[in-house]
Amino acid sequence: MIAQIDKGKKVSDLTVGELVEIIEEIVERKIYELGFDPDEGLELKPEIIERLKKSFAGEEKTIPHDEFWAKVEQGEDV
Repeated sequence: MIAQIDKGKKVSDLTVGELVEIIEEIVERKIYELGFDPDEGLELKPEIIERLKKSFAGEEKTIPHDEFWAKVEQGEDV
C-alpha cells in the first residue's frame, strides 16, 4: 500500500482508509522487524483448544465471514 501512495501527498489529502492501511502496514513491518510475537507466553483456554481440534478434524462447521457478521449483528450465537 505504501508504495502506491504518492510520497508528495499530504496526510490531510488521504482518506481515513488510506491512512489506516498505512499505519497497519507500518506496525506489521515493525513487529516483523523486531521479531516480536505479541501473543508469546499466552495460553489458549481449554475450550478454544477443543474447538481448534474439531475444526482441524473437519468436525466443526465453519461459516463465511459475511454470514458470521450478519449473525453477530442480529444477536445470534455464532
